[in-house]
Amino acid sequence: MEHNLEQTAFVIDTADNVATALSALEPGEITLTGDTARPSVRAAQEIPMGHKLALRDIAPGEEIIKYGVVIGCATAAIPCGSWVHLHCMKSLVDERSSHLDVLTGAPADTEYE
Repeated sequence: MEHNLEQTAFVIDTADNVATALSALEPGEITLTGDTARPSVRAAQEIPMGHKLALRDIAPGEEIIKYGVVIGCATAAIPCGSWVHLHCMKSLVDERSSHLDVLTGAPADTEYE
């Protein structure tokens, strides 16, 4: 089956509660590929290419699972289909990431002169 990469996200492991956007996603139906138990999910908002999309509702404090392993925890409620990034999760892999600007990735804890 051929997939339109314009609205496709990749699930790495069936244990994952997030998928990775293969291109910039618009709100609407997203085709899921990879190791997934379901064919699609509905994106609730725009999600940048390479970023994470919630496959189900994730409660504050709940683990974020990607690659079949815990990579972080939710710092706020994350509804199904939402963008999962630094504004709503804390990385357990890279502590420094909690100091990065959400959109640019620039360090927010460093002053430049």
